[in-house]
Amino acid sequence: MSPIIPVILCGGAGTRLWPVSRESMPKPFMQVRGNESLLQNTFKRAAQVPGVKEALIITNIQYSYKVAEEVSGLGLAVNFLLEPEGRNTAPAVALAALWAQQHYGAEAVLLVLPADHLIDNEPEFIRVSTLAIEQAQAGRLALFGITPSAAETGFGYIEMGAALGDSGARQVVRFIEKPPRAQAEDYLKSGRHVWNSGMFCFTAGTIVRAFEQYAPDTLQACRAVLAHNRAEIQPLMLDASLFAQVPANSIDYAIMEKADNISVIPCQMGWSDIGSWKALSEAVPTDADGNAVQGRGVLLDSTRTYVQSSGRLVAAIGVDNLVVIDTEDAVLVAHKDASQRVKDIVTLLKSSGDALVSEHVTTERPWGSYTVLLEGEQFKIKRIVVKPGGKLSLQMHHHRSEHWVVVSGTARVTCGDKEFFVAPNESTYIPIGEKHRLENPGKLPLVMIEVQCGDYVGEDDIVRFSDQYGRVSSV
Repeated sequence: MSPIIPVILCGGAGTRLWPVSRESMPKPFMQVRGNESLLQNTFKRAAQVPGVKEALIITNIQYSYKVAEEVSGLGLAVNFLLEPEGRNTAPAVALAALWAQQHYGAEAVLLVLPADHLIDNEPEFIRVSTLAIEQAQAGRLALFGITPSAAETGFGYIEMGAALGDSGARQVVRFIEKPPRAQAEDYLKSGRHVWNSGMFCFTAGTIVRAFEQYAPDTLQACRAVLAHNRAEIQPLMLDASLFAQVPANSIDYAIMEKADNISVIPCQMGWSDIGSWKALSEAVPTDADGNAVQGRGVLLDSTRTYVQSSGRLVAAIGVDNLVVIDTEDAVLVAHKDASQRVKDIVTLLKSSGDALVSEHVTTERPWGSYTVLLEGEQFKIKRIVVKPGGKLSLQMHHHRSEHWVVVSGTARVTCGDKEFFVAPNESTYIPIGEKHRLENPGKLPLVMIEVQCGDYVGEDDIVRFSDQYGRVSSV
């Protein structure tokens, strides 16, 4: 039997879910219900599909360590393709297909799943996945079509044609971009239209042939990227210069809207792409007034309002149809009907160079995390936690010096040509321009306070010389 490989696409900035979703820790890592992230939900759901024994995850090098931590011990062997930057879904799918064909042959079945979707009815997902696998093995490109529950203008639609025997699948007549309200209402009534979920299934050979016919430039560039790497090495870090030459395009535009061997399986599985705060608010239980609170919140004389707080108490009185999102360093207040425009706020922040677009107050790194305690003119104070065995890159700064005070644990410090240990209640000084490295050689977390001083204390004032997490070309 041909292997069935879930291909989990874990990327995207999730700008409509700012300030919780940010570039360094995007939407797939959000916990919508309970203590599991959307990525973990997706991975565990894929593991239940009959015949699945291992998965392929395509993600960004920047947070690949976080992905690996989240899926560790969840029941499947995992392979990784690590992208240096996002190039949309067409390159990701092409790379997955070429990789699978190389390792398992052209008949390997790929079940392509975004990492950031929410699905309530998992038995229905498994049923539809089984049907999609059958369609893939028959040489088709199978799509998951969600039966619409509302006249949604934020989704793409698929117009369905005749049934393909008794398989449960339908022919695809055409793809339709996000429609205006009146058109969406017509689609809702027609019974012939479904939402395009962004979930697909096909064999490696079928999708590679489709790329050869409809997007040969993408396929050729992806072949060059994979040829640069030794296929047996995991995780597979894709070369940045070669990957930058791959055309950025979606799989819908590159292949699906052109191919003629497509089928769509209509289904209702409690699906949401959690594409906005409004969508998220509709995915959680509400009280009799339509309100929902995640974290600490109090609502009086309010209706249809969603509050999410990461720590502080949020109180609201006499409001209707709002989302209020409170994080350590930013607060979002928006009318639910305007929640798609949160991305415009992110664009404004990005244009001004504001770090709130990319980082939280507490920022996770492969070696641990740091929390900015205070920042002002020519200084920044951080609390740094290094995991046992964690090692920061060998680096230097052009504009700042650093003072390190160990709170707990033991630090191994490299400063210039010296290497030494710093114990609790001891400190050391790193001058501007000096090569240095911080390591935790112990079995307990290393906690320290760092005081930066200089004419510039931005996070991009780092020159890395070597790094065990792949953030420079040589380690």
